[in-house]
Amino acid sequence: MTDTHLANRHIAPPMVRSMDLTAKAGLLILLAIALIFPDLGHMRGKAAGLRAVTYPLLAFSVPALWYVFWRDRASFPWLADLLVTITCFTDTLGNRMDMYDTIVWFDDWMHFMNTGFLTAAVILLTMHRTSSLKATLERALAYGATSAIAWEIAEYYAFISTSSERRGAYTDTLSDLALNVTGAVVAALVVHSLWRAGRLASAAPQLEPMPA
Repeated sequence: MTDTHLANRHIAPPMVRSMDLTAKAGLLILLAIALIFPDLGHMRGKAAGLRAVTYPLLAFSVPALWYVFWRDRASFPWLADLLVTITCFTDTLGNRMDMYDTIVWFDDWMHFMNTGFLTAAVILLTMHRTSSLKATLERALAYGATSAIAWEIAEYYAFISTSSERRGAYTDTLSDLALNVTGAVVAALVVHSLWRAGRLASAAPQLEPMPA
């Protein structure tokens, strides 16, 4: 790898990089507050401990994968990392500001948007910008539907099964699954459209050729 390539590996739009680092720091602070003061974080009975473990793991998964597999031959995918981190941060912030309990549509919006963000990150990390729309949609649906089912199962056993919300859980789960899948499809359409417009060329890891 040339010196120029080494210098360019960490280049990213300043706003994306700043937002990513800020979201990671904010996430850790909010989770610490939720653990120490559950009522202040509005997470009492909402699996605060589980979130405190899984959210940092998810938010730092892209840096970990890049460091282990790509760092010697790839640029850091700041945009994909931001998309993953922002899902954990906005969910935690939404609970901290009590939006889930005070804004009727907020939970639906989060299911749609956060699945969309995560799906876009997966597409950027695992597909080439020349991929067809069909292939992009297939990847989006495979990830979006699978992650949606996994989330609903985890959510049910984490806190819904022992709360009064279980009475309406079936209807809510169907709605959430539909919103998650819709978010995944919209993410695929947006990313593919941006690829066709010549955008996001540097959003995925920029791999250097393997040494001979």
